[in-house]
Amino acid sequence: MTFYNPVIVCGVIGWASAQIIKFFLNLIHNSSFQLERLYGSGGMPSSHSSLVCAAFVSTARLVGWDSPVTAVMFVIAAIVMYDAANVRLEAGKHAKQLNEIMERLLMLDGDIDAKRKEFKELLGHTPLQVLCGAILGIVIGAIFPLG
Repeated sequence: MTFYNPVIVCGVIGWASAQIIKFFLNLIHNSSFQLERLYGSGGMPSSHSSLVCAAFVSTARLVGWDSPVTAVMFVIAAIVMYDAANVRLEAGKHAKQLNEIMERLLMLDGDIDAKRKEFKELLGHTPLQVLCGAILGIVIGAIFPLG
């Protein structure tokens, strides 16, 4: 018995494609090799958006655009993309400010070499990053063979 689920495969390809693009854009833009960009969150394009849009479109192609399952996939995609562009983006801004506050406190204390764990600042996405991830996922979901 073989197991093959084209929705899962499309979603994973959407996610992986976005992560690979993110890695190379970071390499070009910052001239630095950051392996974390292959699996980390945040940045251009949104891999979360790419994953859910690829899964949504491939689901629609499999079961029909008028299917309740397609509607559920659309709702999930909308929630994930809203979260990426709003909630997680704001959490990243908060992390940046907390890191700055901690840096100032350490300078006031005089113990600049004190070990501290920085909060991760790159969590969410700008609307453009979400849009680019969504377009990537839609294209993958639309062209990937389902059979």
